Amino acid sequence: MEIPKIITELQYKAVRSSGAGGQNVNKVSSKVVLSFDLKNSQALSDEEKLLIETNLASRLTADLVLILQCDEDRSQLKNKEIVTKRFLELIKKGLHVPKIRKATKVRKSVIKKRIKDKKNLSDLKKSRRKPDF
Repeated sequence: MEIPKIITELQYKAVRSSGAGGQNVNKVSSKVVLSFDLKNSQALSDEEKLLIETNLASRLTADLVLILQCDEDRSQLKNKEIVTKRFLELIKKGLHVPKIRKATKVRKSVIKKRIKDKKNLSDLKKSRRKPDF
């Protein structure tokens, strides 16, 4: 994954923010919408694309476009930085391959200890019974 190359493929769009904010919301386009076309990306290999497609399937559109947005700040530039940082973290998460779990065998000493403890508990309970004449 080449981060500078991926960043050049990002498309930003400034949109007016929704919600409360007074007259500033009506005048300023501070919300930033980031879109990344996964299918046509040259920065990622085919294996990386497939990995991202499977790991981030719920976040992608039908055309394999990842869309993120940010309207946390009143500054368009800060929103652009925030959404870019989020995008890079999301891509890193999408490329993460979990370690394969190795099945381990139960040690003989553990099995012996368990059987011995069961036997001791059994003997203890037997000793509490009324004697059988």
